[in-house]
Amino acid sequence: MVKKIDHIGIAVRSIKEALPFYQDVLHLHLEGIEEVESEKVRVAFLKIGESKLELLEPINTDSPIAVFIEKRGEGIHHIALAVDSIEQRLEDMKLNGIRVINEKAKTGAGGSKIAFIHPKSSKGVLFELCEKRKQED
Repeated sequence: MVKKIDHIGIAVRSIKEALPFYQDVLHLHLEGIEEVESEKVRVAFLKIGESKLELLEPINTDSPIAVFIEKRGEGIHHIALAVDSIEQRLEDMKLNGIRVINEKAKTGAGGSKIAFIHPKSSKGVLFELCEKRKQED
């Protein structure tokens, strides 16, 4: 079961250059910045209600975010859905013919377990499944 929208991922060339808009104009609180080596990105999380915006900056030219920005420019990259059991959700999707990018969950920002649904199975939207560590719920 999907619990909520955990965050919306936004691809940016530079977190440093993007932050003034989110902090000074939208008045969002920066929760932190970290590198996620598995995804080759630096991320900044900004709190917005019970959800977050995640700014995604590529840390090298072969990062999936660098490729995304090269093809489409900066902007919305994905919508992350909070789930209780990512392994069960992945299994359910595969059983129902839904194409996934990640057959198994991997570690994302903040130690969350993450996996992506292929946009060809979701009408062009890249969805991320996200299972937070238990103390973060």
